[in-house]
Amino acid sequence: MLFSKKIGLYFVKQFIIYSRKQFGSVLFTFAHQNKTDKNIKTNYIKMADNKTFTMIKPDAVSAGNSGAIIKMIEENGFKIKAMKYTRLSLERAGQFYEIHKERPFYKDLCAYMSSGTIIPIILEKENAIESFRTLIGATNPQEAAEGTIRNLFAESISANAIHGSDSDENAEIEGNFFFPEIEKF
Repeated sequence: MLFSKKIGLYFVKQFIIYSRKQFGSVLFTFAHQNKTDKNIKTNYIKMADNKTFTMIKPDAVSAGNSGAIIKMIEENGFKIKAMKYTRLSLERAGQFYEIHKERPFYKDLCAYMSSGTIIPIILEKENAIESFRTLIGATNPQEAAEGTIRNLFAESISANAIHGSDSDENAEIEGNFFFPEIEKF
């Protein structure tokens, strides 16, 4: 009996490791034996919440708004899992925005994003993508809801203060662009 419990816990641990590597999060239940009262109990383990990626853009950093933006993010329940000050070269900006390479704004976007300091951030919260997109507001600050980050801090549609991933897949790709695993917490 003891041997089978150890084998079972081994597979649970392997499932946790696999799930975190593959999906970033997993919600599951399992039973274990409590050492104090010898009763089987069910524990609910919630691994990492959903993650998203954001980047405070050069206009917001140079205007001194990064502190206020980060404060808003944290006050809205997001946990910072990785963050740094950095600057993109024109080449790196081109790599990051490669998906837009055929669009007419691509060159201007790359020039803008390499024009100053940026703050890339990986965030964690349940329903992170949708919650964060709501917090930052519409791309055009004129259309952004009152009290959103872009409504408060964006200068224009092109200098709109902050980037927010639009999907789990893009959040993973964008976060990995800036942060090696050792820098993620």
